[in-house]
Amino acid sequence: MLQLLLLLSAVLWALCISAQTQLTQFQAGQRFEAAGILSRFTGACTTKSNPSFSGIWATTVAGAITLKKACKCSLIITSGTEVGHPTGKYSHSTGHKLDFAKNAALNRYVKGTFTRISNRADGARRYKARSGNIYVDEGNHWDVTFCQCLI
Repeated sequence: MLQLLLLLSAVLWALCISAQTQLTQFQAGQRFEAAGILSRFTGACTTKSNPSFSGIWATTVAGAITLKKACKCSLIITSGTEVGHPTGKYSHSTGHKLDFAKNAALNRYVKGTFTRISNRADGARRYKARSGNIYVDEGNHWDVTFCQCLI
């Protein structure tokens, strides 16, 4: 039994390490497209209104794909790693956050599935998933911080 647990631990560790990679715009875009996740990307990532995925963590992409599968709703990424966001350890620029356009199905899923936690300092409502991901209602979109793999 101990050997099985050690083997399982090693496999999970390997999966975690492989997920801890940053992706290119092309790699992330391919993964989002394959999962049916849309974006407002138009080719030039010089403004906040045009999402970039360059440098996004593979775990952030995987988190978005998991959200898409779980909520069974459409997801449109409105913001990724492009310029114009506040900086910080877990920010858009570090590849930990994505913004999603709001829609009725996504709103119901977030509010009905995740735990309501304290408001952000600016009053924005926050919800926490069991995974640790944080969903913030920023008016016209959801600002989501995806947790990294912790083993």
